[in-house]
Amino acid sequence: MYDELYQAWKHEVTEPTLGFLPRDFYERIFRYLRKMAEENTSTDNKSLKTTLLEKEDSYVKRMLGELLWARYKKLVKFATQTQKLSVDLLTLEEIQIFESFVPFTEAYHKFAKSLLHSSTRKATQEPRKRITLRFSNTVPQIIGADMKPYGPFAVEDLASLPVQNAKIFVKQGLAVIVDVI
Repeated sequence: MYDELYQAWKHEVTEPTLGFLPRDFYERIFRYLRKMAEENTSTDNKSLKTTLLEKEDSYVKRMLGELLWARYKKLVKFATQTQKLSVDLLTLEEIQIFESFVPFTEAYHKFAKSLLHSSTRKATQEPRKRITLRFSNTVPQIIGADMKPYGPFAVEDLASLPVQNAKIFVKQGLAVIVDVI
């Protein structure tokens, strides 16, 4: 296991590309560290074997920490640049984490693009449509799609909100649409 960790660590700290790790890599590392700890407690504190196990444990933990940090930086770079990443390179744990991170970065990129796009619109453009809502739950103050604050709202409050925000409240069951005549 030590040699496998060493090769993975060496690649991650010297190469700009994300290296391949077997799906069960971290699980096996965990078992390896646990086995070394068990062996270390079962031997004499002053023996050569204990000293070697302590050194090996120290090196493994240092390499593992650097490997994790290097992979983290590369994965964040992939996610923030919305590049496609082959999941074949990832462990099971990394797949789960990355799958939850990607929607966040995609939503943030969409938000930023929308904000930048809306700031370049002409002021003479017609205002966005609004919908009147009656709130069925209390809702704290929010920042709307137009980057303006709305709320807080109490039960039975009426408010006119941009369509994009109103739809979210209705979908979540926090408010209902009111027909204004």
